[in-house]
Amino acid sequence: MDVNGMLTHKEFYNRESMMSHLSYEREMEFYQSIKMGNAEEVHRLFKPLDSEGLGKLSDDPIRNLQYHLVITIAFITRYCIEGGMEPELAYNLSDVYINRLDKCRSHSEIDSLHRELVDDYVHKMQALHKSNFYSKPVLTCLEYIYNNLHSRIKLEDLAKITNFSPTYISKLFHKEVGETVSEYIIKKRIEAAENLLRFSDYSCTDISNYLRFSSESHFISVFRKYTKTTPKEYRKKYFRSHWGDGSVKKS
Repeated sequence: MDVNGMLTHKEFYNRESMMSHLSYEREMEFYQSIKMGNAEEVHRLFKPLDSEGLGKLSDDPIRNLQYHLVITIAFITRYCIEGGMEPELAYNLSDVYINRLDKCRSHSEIDSLHRELVDDYVHKMQALHKSNFYSKPVLTCLEYIYNNLHSRIKLEDLAKITNFSPTYISKLFHKEVGETVSEYIIKKRIEAAENLLRFSDYSCTDISNYLRFSSESHFISVFRKYTKTTPKEYRKKYFRSHWGDGSVKKS
């Protein structure tokens, strides 16, 4: 049976067996949380490798878990590099954990390694973000922005969660981050749009609405300003490609 035939068979089997994969959004939230060093969110979104919806990659139960963990390690590695981790460190960590995984012979060993490596990457990303010497109020703002890119974010919201005045938090944010709150939010929304254009099937209209742009034409205009290309051209070039090809500068 050729690949297309196998794919058709797989889709039919999953449909008849009421099997489905985890949502793209939840998966990306998990990896983004690791990238941000947000341990609380990572633990909330963490799913064991034998969870329903992760798919079957091998008839052998242990090998199936190993395959899934290799994929997980690959995603985490690249997201952490995007988040500022030195590539050499990220790839070396990946090699270490995959080598350890190769020696695992039981479900419990793989599960333990899974949890260990996720915590390891998260803690390293936490340390990396703290090394930027952001104050607690600014770190609180950065986390709030990251968690609310799909909502309207007002300076008053940031002032409220930090217990400072809008004027003070605006000046502090600009001083430490090097750009205004509104500039930072736009940049992060464009980064999120890049990921959605690469790895999802959502239309430009859906992405524009989800990320709270005033209109699709405004989204296209801002996206072109930051990436030097339109969303349609970007998707055509990078759809399902590897991470790290975007032209928006990551902070």
